[in-house]
Amino acid sequence: MNLPHSTTHRQDGEAAELMVLIAAPRGFCAGVDRAIRIVELALQKYGAPVYVRHEIVHNRYVVDALKAKGAIFVESLDRVPDGVPVVFSAHGVPKAVPAKAEMRGLDYIDATCPLVSKVHRQAERAHEAGRHIVFVGHAGHPEVIGTLGQLPDGAMTLVESVDDVANLSPPDPDMLSFLTQTTLSVDDTRDIVAALQHRFPAISGPRGEDICYATSNRQEAVKAIAGECDRLIVIGAPNSSNSLRLVEVAERMGTPAHLVQRGIDIDPEWLADIGTLGITAGASAPETLVREVIDTVAKHRPIVEQVVVTAEENMIFKLPRGLEPAAA
Repeated sequence: MNLPHSTTHRQDGEAAELMVLIAAPRGFCAGVDRAIRIVELALQKYGAPVYVRHEIVHNRYVVDALKAKGAIFVESLDRVPDGVPVVFSAHGVPKAVPAKAEMRGLDYIDATCPLVSKVHRQAERAHEAGRHIVFVGHAGHPEVIGTLGQLPDGAMTLVESVDDVANLSPPDPDMLSFLTQTTLSVDDTRDIVAALQHRFPAISGPRGEDICYATSNRQEAVKAIAGECDRLIVIGAPNSSNSLRLVEVAERMGTPAHLVQRGIDIDPEWLADIGTLGITAGASAPETLVREVIDTVAKHRPIVEQVVVTAEENMIFKLPRGLEPAAA
């Protein structure tokens, strides 16, 4: 582990110092950065309001900040008036959604994360090759809905667990491919893929699972600190798949973990009688909220901060054509 210099917060008359290990990487990923920037640039280009189908990313703080700038979030294109632009969220949408937007003559901007779009293209290629696709993911998640909606009904089968693999009855066991949601547990997905390969030796899939670099890196960062912590706090939304997976990673290592959205969600009892606290953030949580949570902890206990770096991230995704910011 890489432990840079520590920062100490002391308050007179308080309990013993609490060591706070802050995971890195944490928080925003390149796909989230890109999606938020797309909404901001659309507001600059078109003026308010700009409609966004579904939450652009799963974080209430981010969504509320964009609302304050003039974004309006809706769950259906039926709620979008004629003549205004609409942005599709980072999670991706079924093909029927842009088709409907085109039929209505709406200007739309696709903020789908490029790594999710990559899965969509893989699904199309496998389907064109005559393969039935087993898609590993969580039912009802927007990314899963969007991916399943890339192909005709019945072309893909969703599995969520190893038990689901045992119950599969594909049309042709020798013509199968698998793909995965990008925000899954790395360990769970490895087990499910192994079960698929054991039961269907001819199944094909990507060279590496489709779990994105940011999800994998954040899970590895939690693994690096969880064993040293008495408790771990994950900053993220309850509907954020990658944030929930971080809680699971810590708990599997025997470390109690809590998902919070803001500093106000912290229960002071979590901080009593512990020596080390871990803090991380899901890929949709801004660094502002990480600082807010750390500052809230410091109000209850004097703390010493240490950042634990397990990977460096330098990924940047291009913006859609026509939305590049004007040169200074």
